[in-house]
Amino acid sequence: MSDIRITKVTAIETAPQGSNLIVVRIDTNQPGLYGYGCATFTQRHKAVVTAIEEYMDQLLRGRDALAVNDAWSVMMNSSYWRNGPVLNNAISGCDMALWDIAGKVANMPVWQLWGGKVRQAVPVYRHAGGDDFGRVDETVVAFLEQGYQYLRIQYGGYGGRQSFLNTPAGSPDGAYFDAKKYLRSVPALFEHVRAKFGDEIELCHDVHERLDPVDAVWLAKHLEQYRPFFLEDALAPEQGAWFKTIREACATPLAMGELFNNPMEWQPLVENRWIDFIRCHVSQIGGVTPARKLAAHCEPFGVKTAWHGPGDVSPIGHMANVHLDLTTLNFGIQEWCGMETDPRVREVFDGCAEIRDGFAWANDKPGWGIEVDLEKAKKYPCDSAQPRWLLARLPDGTSVKA
Repeated sequence: MSDIRITKVTAIETAPQGSNLIVVRIDTNQPGLYGYGCATFTQRHKAVVTAIEEYMDQLLRGRDALAVNDAWSVMMNSSYWRNGPVLNNAISGCDMALWDIAGKVANMPVWQLWGGKVRQAVPVYRHAGGDDFGRVDETVVAFLEQGYQYLRIQYGGYGGRQSFLNTPAGSPDGAYFDAKKYLRSVPALFEHVRAKFGDEIELCHDVHERLDPVDAVWLAKHLEQYRPFFLEDALAPEQGAWFKTIREACATPLAMGELFNNPMEWQPLVENRWIDFIRCHVSQIGGVTPARKLAAHCEPFGVKTAWHGPGDVSPIGHMANVHLDLTTLNFGIQEWCGMETDPRVREVFDGCAEIRDGFAWANDKPGWGIEVDLEKAKKYPCDSAQPRWLLARLPDGTSVKA
């Protein structure tokens, strides 16, 4: 037991790029010793802030700051009800902050604390999309010129084009999409990109759970000929058993997990070898402590990691992903949003992961190696308005999964 005690747990709200980011800061009784973690659930950020400041603060104050495993278990189990996005994100922020403190005490980056690197840098994939094939081509060319070799190609928004939909008069506002039109457009997009850019680049695609299971089977079969690196989130978590059907129908690599909260959601998919990549949102499953266990569980089943890395993950969360990637043998690929190039982000977060030639590089500073300017963070307040793209509807007006 150490003499380093937790004295305060605080939630920091900031949105330098427009997405609501929640960062946890844990202070200790040692002057200048504190840690940061990512707790970002951008669509319900106020609920996470309440969980952190009204519950985690009183729960962790006075505890040994270096007893990370015990703290994680206490946070997860003490509410009795568990494994939901609000609580898991609050726990994640505290979990990452405690690992940051542990690294600073050891004077090591967290990747070194976890046993050292198994690779020097992390290959990442970027999002190459557009409203027409020409715009997709432009983004692909731009990323290839920057050294990226893994690209996620998208045509229109999630679910494809939103125009030319025949909706009933008086239908409510929302982000309308036609799943059947989308289903026809994706193979055409892959055919176009392969014909124009060849076979040397790796291509991914995100369905975003917007297809009925039988249509997801059809799409996976028709994309097989274009050798995708993976097809992402082809099904909603509630339809996980359908992955068995997709696996039996074709050899298209499958990635799943963005919306997972509970180990029982991923366990059958991994142990039955129905997926090839696990791509959980690390804060959504409770932080890096359970993420490391998940990666280790996946390894003997041949499932690789592809942690979720969108714009609604803070630079601390992205850095935590990189540290996981650097120390995981069954790493596959890392999603990357490029926020580290935004001067507003760098104004708030100093020490972001760097991208060079399509690889993410961590620094060698203790802990996560990131400092947060608390005053600059206040310049970019969060917004509780509901993003329109989450108000997904079918052409007849039915509200559906986003």
